[in-house]
Amino acid sequence: MGENQKFARAMDELDMSQPELVRRLNDEIGELTGREGRLTTRDVRRYLKGETRWPHAKQRIPIERVFGRPATDLGFVPRSKKAQEAPPEDSVHRRTFVTATTGTVVGAVAGAGSRTRLGLSDVERYGDEYAKIIAQDKALGGAQKVENAAVELAMRIQSDLGGSRASARTRTKLYCLASNVTCSAAFAAIDAQARTRARGHLDKAVTLAGLSGDSETQYHVWNHLSMVAVQRHDFAEVAAAADAARSQSIAKNDPLYASLAHMRRANALAGAGDRPGSLRALAAAERSFDRRAELERPPWIGFYDQAEFDGLSSLVWLKLGEPDRAESHLHRALTAIRPELVRNRTYYSAHLALSQATQGDLELACSTGDRTAAMLGRIRSKRTSETLVKVQKIVAATGSKEPGVRAGLERARTWI
Repeated sequence: MGENQKFARAMDELDMSQPELVRRLNDEIGELTGREGRLTTRDVRRYLKGETRWPHAKQRIPIERVFGRPATDLGFVPRSKKAQEAPPEDSVHRRTFVTATTGTVVGAVAGAGSRTRLGLSDVERYGDEYAKIIAQDKALGGAQKVENAAVELAMRIQSDLGGSRASARTRTKLYCLASNVTCSAAFAAIDAQARTRARGHLDKAVTLAGLSGDSETQYHVWNHLSMVAVQRHDFAEVAAAADAARSQSIAKNDPLYASLAHMRRANALAGAGDRPGSLRALAAAERSFDRRAELERPPWIGFYDQAEFDGLSSLVWLKLGEPDRAESHLHRALTAIRPELVRNRTYYSAHLALSQATQGDLELACSTGDRTAAMLGRIRSKRTSETLVKVQKIVAATGSKEPGVRAGLERARTWI
């Protein structure tokens, strides 16, 4: 393991100090992920000494963007034999443009770290990775590993888009994928109640969706923005995001999308205390849902079936102060939820306990909470755990001396 002289020469060519390189790399990471990077000069020294032979994609892609050339041209050695044997690209696709006054890179290199030309096979390859992330999300909830996997995949797609040629059709599909994957990162953050991270991901997704020009992709972003706004209790923004989703052509042409947008609006209006408006939106959601057809749709919206319709309806009824109606919907939802939707089952089980506690069925609420806590041990969902905290507080606030309730409250202290 020797010193990486190519990397050292590249820094010299740009007259870049280690602290300056760290700042530039962290800025690139922030631009790509919505979160400021955390690299230090120690990381740069590891590059220079050759201790880091092939940086992780989260570091490698920003390095390529800063220097305007592939990582292999900077002295890094891929772990993959296939990558090592890849033919060099024509130098015309690897030019770096540097400003005369500051020495900063102002134009990235075409082809850095990617193929010369992208095609539909690349779209399919990235699409397969995206499907795995969605499957992980269903099973694990808002786990950091799901969010990180989505961020990394989005970064790789964007790197390919910035450094390769592609047809307009392929480019559109990749922008759609990058936006949808970034939405998956946002949803993992939403489930973890990390609202700032979620909003940062969605700010990036908005741009990618706009570049795609695709109505369904833009709908996806607005749907997630409405969920972040719910967590902030900004019900005006929830309604605005739901309206933006409903204005997309996909919602005008497909009743399922229209239904979900109406449901988000019903939730917002219920939270704002507008009972008549919320009930109108809920009725519109039901009418649209009943008109849905069995069509092939993107994988992210596969969650919105009859069980989810009942689950989301229950949240509206809880906000409207009718926990008995909420409980009825929750029982239907939990009966019909598909086995693979583990996170959803846990989430609605917690709300079933909440509806029971709100009605004064304290022992039953504690029993439901016990079952939910057992499921929660297998997934990460702060949304769910915070719902169980609400159940604990309701039961404790009653001051009940009933033996069954007191025993249930003792068990409840072990839920989280």
